[in-house]
Amino acid sequence: MKPSLQLRIGQQLSMTPQLQQAIRLLQLSSLELQTEIQEALESNPLLEVEEEHQESVLPSEIESKAADSSQETEPLLSASQDATVDLQASDEIPQELPMDSHWEDTFDTDRISSINTVASDEYPSDRRPVAGQTLADHLLWHVQLTPFSEIDQTIAIAIIDSIDESGYLNASLEEIQQGLCQQEYEVELDEVEAMLRAIQSYGPPGVAARDLKECLQLQLKSLDPQPLCLAEAQILVDTHMNLLANRDFKQLMKRMRLTQDELQDIVALIQSLNPRPGYQVADSQPEYVIPDVFVRKHKGVWRVDLNSEGLPRLRVNAQYAGLVRRADNSVDNTYLKNHLQEARWFIKSIQSRNETLLKVATSIVERQQAFFERGEEGMVPLVLHDVAEMVEMHESTISRVTTQKFMHTPRGVFELKYFFSSHVSTASGGACSSTAIRALIKKLIANENGSKPLSDSKIADLIEKEGVNVARRTVAKYREAMAIPSFRERKQLI
Repeated sequence: MKPSLQLRIGQQLSMTPQLQQAIRLLQLSSLELQTEIQEALESNPLLEVEEEHQESVLPSEIESKAADSSQETEPLLSASQDATVDLQASDEIPQELPMDSHWEDTFDTDRISSINTVASDEYPSDRRPVAGQTLADHLLWHVQLTPFSEIDQTIAIAIIDSIDESGYLNASLEEIQQGLCQQEYEVELDEVEAMLRAIQSYGPPGVAARDLKECLQLQLKSLDPQPLCLAEAQILVDTHMNLLANRDFKQLMKRMRLTQDELQDIVALIQSLNPRPGYQVADSQPEYVIPDVFVRKHKGVWRVDLNSEGLPRLRVNAQYAGLVRRADNSVDNTYLKNHLQEARWFIKSIQSRNETLLKVATSIVERQQAFFERGEEGMVPLVLHDVAEMVEMHESTISRVTTQKFMHTPRGVFELKYFFSSHVSTASGGACSSTAIRALIKKLIANENGSKPLSDSKIADLIEKEGVNVARRTVAKYREAMAIPSFRERKQLI
């Protein structure tokens, strides 16, 4: 074949850098957006935080002024509300002190020492909370404080390594002994068991137990003051755990020769114990959620406002922007022009993100007004396609907007995806949200008779009386999704 030149006309989709940046910022959460803004401020010298005394202008005015590079660039986007706090010093501190002066002559050390004393009394040195502490760290700390021999410490570390996060020993003593013997340690089985008892005494009560029965036994032994029904509770845990697990209260009363009131006190005592003692020490740092929008009812109308707190107000640096010259192709001028364009794109992308988020949140509130008035039972079916048609956007855009975005409402803080749910047909030919059905199931179970709990079939019949056609397996699926036990497990003594 001879090489030849051909002209072909075609169309293809391409994403510009501006569009890629807008899409990436659109799917970021509030915390991730804060990090992204901070990185942009550090990498782009023409992007800066607007000071409080500076005034912002409308985007239309910015575009008209952006063409003239010799003019100063005005503030572009207001991403947060101004908040000023006046701090007044209580004491006047001189800039220079005489050579023979003392610290106490100028500063109030009594107040400082009293604050330190209160802090020391509130958190003793041996009980102060440690950030990021795990159960293994807690147990190892006790081992290090105990005067063990080297071989005993090795056994203790091997046992602690075999304890899971919930506090249970997930390896047998024989396996721990064999593992130590493979490392050329001469260890007897009774030595391993003795160290296990020592670790169990460190607490929390029930830790390092080999099963649930031993965990409850350890917690019952550690109760102080001891309740009146402690002996009966220990007998029940030792010999009748299967009957208690099956909630066969009649057999329990018959075999232990107890009255209904006595058995009720014993069961209440056992239920007060912690089946996962390790979680009392395991690090569980809270995950903070920053709402992206606020929903308030103003004069009978639900309003949606963006949460602009925590985000800085961005603007283009006017001094650097004034140095840009159009006809200059030097390295410095090219550097400034590129960063100036990046700064404008970045600010416009944030503005587009806020506008899209506000549109989507407003459309959700318009469709779910019954939820804000009545709660979960008023939730109506809603899918991404419905919101996409309302705001005239693609479903993929709606999915990005609603991911990791949160709405602060009078009923709590919810992720935007919480308001989307499938539908179930009703007897009248309409549709009911799956969230509303879950609320009905939860309400029926909360009001049921503890001695005769409702089965899934009975719940389905009661919901059908409300006009919603739902099958028994659907009720079971929703109940399990809400972590609600079956009716046999919900059965109570009275």
